[in-house]
Amino acid sequence: WTKRLLIFIPTRGMVRMEWVQARYSQIIPTNWSNVELVQYMSAFMPMGYQLADAQNLMAKTVVEGDYDWVLYIEDDNIIPNDLMVRLNQYINENKYPVVSGIYFTKAIPSEPLLYRGRGNSFFSDWKFGDKVMVDGIPFGCRLEHAGLIKEAWKNSAEYMVNNTLTRNVFSQPTEQWFDPEKGGVAQRVGTTDLEWCSRLIRENILEKAGFPEIQKMKYPFLVD
Repeated sequence: WTKRLLIFIPTRGMVRMEWVQARYSQIIPTNWSNVELVQYMSAFMPMGYQLADAQNLMAKTVVEGDYDWVLYIEDDNIIPNDLMVRLNQYINENKYPVVSGIYFTKAIPSEPLLYRGRGNSFFSDWKFGDKVMVDGIPFGCRLEHAGLIKEAWKNSAEYMVNNTLTRNVFSQPTEQWFDPEKGGVAQRVGTTDLEWCSRLIRENILEKAGFPEIQKMKYPFLVD
């Protein structure tokens, strides 16, 4: 088989009909090869811990199956029916190792989920139709070169998810400590998506995976 693309869908099991229709009404490019992995998450653990576990089981599949690309689709995002066709162009070009669609929080007012920096809110200097480079994007609709996961796998600690041995490629930061300079408790919490973006930059994983020019960029991730 040509294991070109792994489609990864972490889910708690219940999805809306609009999501199902959008996912399974996709226009499929010609001469296309993909495998779908649906990782069901237990309802008995905190949400962030569930997602990291699901992603780390996916990472094991990527490494052992030797896939070329991964497409993350979360079960609360309605994807356009030409998504596969548009992403196929990025796969063929092999220029950008990480490409995300643009989507928004479910708040009122909603905010776009694309970031330049940490702790400084969302990046707003763009308009629809732009292609924007950032250093932080979510997992809701994201294409990623599998070489990034394979490189991170090499330097990630092993741990068990239920009865499966995998590695801690993806993690949710939950740290708390006493800061003597500030004279109080400091903490660092966040989501797996931004932590993964930071790890790719911090550990030079983009360069190790064969994208040295992208690694040099201040904002290495593309939002279309």
